[in-house]
Amino acid sequence: MYKLEIELKRGHNLAVRDRGGSSDPYVKIKLGNKDVFKSKTIHKNLNPVWDEKTTVIMDSLSEALHVKVFDYDFAVQDDFMGSAYLNVESLEQQRSIPVTLVLKDPQYPDQDLGTLELAVTLTPKDSPIEERRDSMQREVKTYRWRPYVNKTMLLRRSWKRSTKQQQSMRLSEMHRKSQLWRGIVSIALIEGRNLTPMDPNGLSDPYVKFRLGHQKYRSKCVPKTLSPQWREQFDMHLFDEIGGVLEITVWDRDTGRRDDFIGRYQLDLSALAKEQTHHLELPLEESRGHVVLLVTLTASTHVSIADLSVTPLDDPQEHREILERYSLRQSFSNLKDVGIVQVKVMRAEGLMAADVTGKSDPFCVLELNNDRLQTHTVYKNLNPEWNKVFTFNVKDIHSVLELTVFDEDRDRSADFLGKVAIPLLHIRNGEQKSFTLKNKELTGPTKGVIYLEIDVVYNTVRAALKTVVPAEQKYIEEEPKVSKQLLQQNFNRVKRFIMVLISYGTYINSCFEWESAQRSIISFVLFVVVVWNFELYMLPLALLLLLVWNYIFSSSRETGDMSMEAMFEWEDEEEDKEDKDSEPRGFMDKLYAIQDVFISVQSALDEAASYGERIKNTFNWTVPFLSWLAITAFCLATVLLYLIPLRYLVLAWGVNKFTKKLRNPYLIDNNELLDFLSRVPSDVQVMQYRELRVDPGQSPNKRKRTNLS
Repeated sequence: MYKLEIELKRGHNLAVRDRGGSSDPYVKIKLGNKDVFKSKTIHKNLNPVWDEKTTVIMDSLSEALHVKVFDYDFAVQDDFMGSAYLNVESLEQQRSIPVTLVLKDPQYPDQDLGTLELAVTLTPKDSPIEERRDSMQREVKTYRWRPYVNKTMLLRRSWKRSTKQQQSMRLSEMHRKSQLWRGIVSIALIEGRNLTPMDPNGLSDPYVKFRLGHQKYRSKCVPKTLSPQWREQFDMHLFDEIGGVLEITVWDRDTGRRDDFIGRYQLDLSALAKEQTHHLELPLEESRGHVVLLVTLTASTHVSIADLSVTPLDDPQEHREILERYSLRQSFSNLKDVGIVQVKVMRAEGLMAADVTGKSDPFCVLELNNDRLQTHTVYKNLNPEWNKVFTFNVKDIHSVLELTVFDEDRDRSADFLGKVAIPLLHIRNGEQKSFTLKNKELTGPTKGVIYLEIDVVYNTVRAALKTVVPAEQKYIEEEPKVSKQLLQQNFNRVKRFIMVLISYGTYINSCFEWESAQRSIISFVLFVVVVWNFELYMLPLALLLLLVWNYIFSSSRETGDMSMEAMFEWEDEEEDKEDKDSEPRGFMDKLYAIQDVFISVQSALDEAASYGERIKNTFNWTVPFLSWLAITAFCLATVLLYLIPLRYLVLAWGVNKFTKKLRNPYLIDNNELLDFLSRVPSDVQVMQYRELRVDPGQSPNKRKRTNLS
């Protein structure tokens, strides 16, 4: 037995993996097939300094240590930055030896990926030096790493006699504790003042990046201004009871080249009092200007990971307390706390084999907006059993719970195995269901089935009020790319919506043309009666009657779903390859400009088509909760317009609009109608959220044919 002490010092000239010309490197060390160490992540640095130590117990010196470097990317797969082997046999024992490892990529051996500096000390386990050390330190060190790591591995001699199941239980408990956040940081980004001009026109196109630990958020870009008004609100998680440091950086967006850095500020959250809102005007370092924020620190509740034997909603007393907390009597006590959702992840069957051995090492990741938890890994199994219970806070009842199954790969980033998306309003409490896994785009089936039992408890009044405020945005979403297929798809969606309007216009014109005498007579009488007796309250009343009509005669929705499924058949296409770096710079600038135009058109088509489909789906009762909410709003509008003269309502609306900024200078403005429509799924989302009921033993190609037939 040998004890190898490793001190990870620093890295030099590491590889660039991020778009900004930098990387977020961390180091993993493997012994055989087991990870024995994982360093912290150093953000935005190609010459990182770690100064971390670890100890590895080795049975023999014949096996080399495999040292790998990765670039950390939030919510996507980490990028490989190089690896090297440390030959332990050649080390001199009982003295510290400096080691420089040259990083290489086996697929591209000629690339220069930088170096790592280490200091290693090899000591026999039964040596006098080691015995004295053991007498002073009997406990094996553990390491608390950042959340969402795939696993945590410590080597002890006694582990050789333990089973893989016992190891998995220990790793699961350590992994559970590292994921749970202890508080919420609510941030409202209000404005910037007197920023530094970075463009030749004397202005800037500023946006702000926030980073708290591994979490990142990027604001929208406000073009051509030195005093931008962002008015954005988002939440981040606090994993440290004390607080943490929130890093704020301001950037100027430039098309076709690297964005310009304007300034930064590091906010120490431990200095802020909890449970109260702080108005902060932060001066930027290394530059002029200020950033105005509203920051609130609150404690988190109902976030947990447990075994099936310990579940909040299965405990009668706790269940009663939860029902009381979200009862109608408590509707206005805490408007931000809409409800809770409990997810029991039982098992999966028939997963795809991702390893060369014909097996996989699956684990499951659960995401609800920006909340993210995951199970432990079950090794070498295509039918894993996790038997874990996850509890989330519900801040918006229109959120979608996403579960993704990955294969843990020791040599590179995790492999995708399958995914399901479940809107919270589609959940039936207490029902254990099997969900067929889908591909990454959620457009077709893949191999495998996952068994879940989900319960959601929420307050209806809070959920309704939350519907008309801006929805929570993802921290950082993948930037859109030019796609001919997606552009054509969005164009077809807008075209279908316009064709529906044309068909209605044709029908009305047919009444004028007397193509059907009976229809034209009825239309003429109805027109005269409505115009002669028209009052403004009849407008929402007509929309109300349309909703009721579609609710009564909603049997045609099933056939409509089938036709919509046929319209949204997507074929997977590879992304266009990037242009070569050797092309002329002038041509590249033009290419970037054309790309921005295509992305703008593509996004505009998507937005136009989505809102048209959402209006249609509101009246088609696609989401009954939202349709009932629309009925309530129409009833209220009808009564108000009937009882109150229009001039008074317009006057009240105008006074509210004119005085809103005076009453609350830092109010984040919103459009209630657009916020409501943002909760209604488009036809694309309806297809993505639909459950696939197929035999898990079928092949993916056969499943696709079965679902389309």
